[in-house]
Order: sequence, then structure tokens, then C-alpha cells
Amino acid sequence: MSEKLVLHDYWRSSSAYRVRIALNLKGLSYDRVPHDLLAGEQRTASYVAIAPQGLVPAIEVNGHVLTQSVAIIEWLDERFPQPPLLPADAEGKAIARAMAAVIAADVQPLQNLRVLKALKARFGADQDSIDDWVRYWIGEGFAALEAMVARHGKGFCHGDHPGLADCLLIPQMFNADRFHMDFAAYPSLSAVRARCEALPPFADAHPSRQREAA
Repeated sequence: MSEKLVLHDYWRSSSAYRVRIALNLKGLSYDRVPHDLLAGEQRTASYVAIAPQGLVPAIEVNGHVLTQSVAIIEWLDERFPQPPLLPADAEGKAIARAMAAVIAADVQPLQNLRVLKALKARFGADQDSIDDWVRYWIGEGFAALEAMVARHGKGFCHGDHPGLADCLLIPQMFNADRFHMDFAAYPSLSAVRARCEALPPFADAHPSRQREAA
């Protein structure tokens, strides 16, 4: 690989965590540039100049800046096709993408840091109410994913090897832990999680393994 990959990251961001997993599954080396979201470092003029939304993750490569975690993961899969993160057939691709969208579009945006801050600052929600809000929306998404994975999984979210949907599921389950989510109703998701977290690409991407976590 001739490209130098630079990942703009925050150790506890589930979106950035997804991309770390995908990079590791592809066996790619990359440099990390951490941005402390709690300190607002993602909103500095220098970072917004390259990533206009002021969000992580972003990847710099060949003079380009790629943003949005799912778009980055799909780019990685096109640019570095082995091992594949999407099924080979059109129907399988659509199903795997739908699984990913449950998290990326319907769950995670409702419990990311800026939304939770707004619930508290603008709408007066206390921490118990915020935690209930997060658990409700995670539960809605996980109920749908549980059925999808039970139908299409063969050890992983879709099929018998880790892919796009697994890259999103594992960080979302990590987030759910932070809000004391009960996983009893999601045995298929829990089984996928255990299998994934035993693999080095997932283990090495875990927030606790990033240097800022120390």
C-alpha cells in the first residue's frame, strides 16, 4: 500500500471505533490524530478546515479527506477489497447495509454526544431521563437487528465472517454498556459480540486499547 492513511479519531467515539475495526480487519497501518471531543477540539478552525462538519472520524489519504464512518468503511472495501466487508451478491450487500443503517441512521445519532448535551442544556433533561432516552432508542434498534441477525447470521451479523454490520454493532454495544443496557433480549447480538471481541482486529480497536484511555 503506497497511501499513507491518517485517521482523525476520538478514543471513545463509536463512529471512529467502527473505522478502527475496519482498518484492522483490512490489515492496514495508519496514523492516528486524536481530538478530544469533550474539550471541543473537533471544532477548532484547523480541523473544521479539513472536515467541515467538525466531526470524527475523518481519514486523510492522497490529498483527500474522507468523512462519515460508513462512507469511509465502504471506501476501504473498494480500495482494499481483501478481505471483503460486504457480501458478494447484491441482495446480501443490501441486507448488510440495512443492518448498518439501523445503527448509523436510526440509533447512534440519537445518543451521540451533541444530542445528549442538547437534551440537558436546551430541554432540561436530568441524567436519569437521558439514560432512559438512550436505552429506549438502542432497544428499538437492537430488537430489529436481533431478528435480522437471527435470520441472516452464521456466526457474524451477516454470514460466516465479520463485515460492515459487525464494524457498527460492536461499538454500539460498547455504548450500550455505558448506559447499563440489559442484553437478555438479544442473544444473537450477544453471540456475535463475543465472537468478534475474541478477534484481534476488534480487540485492538477497543477504546480501552487507545493511548488516550490510559
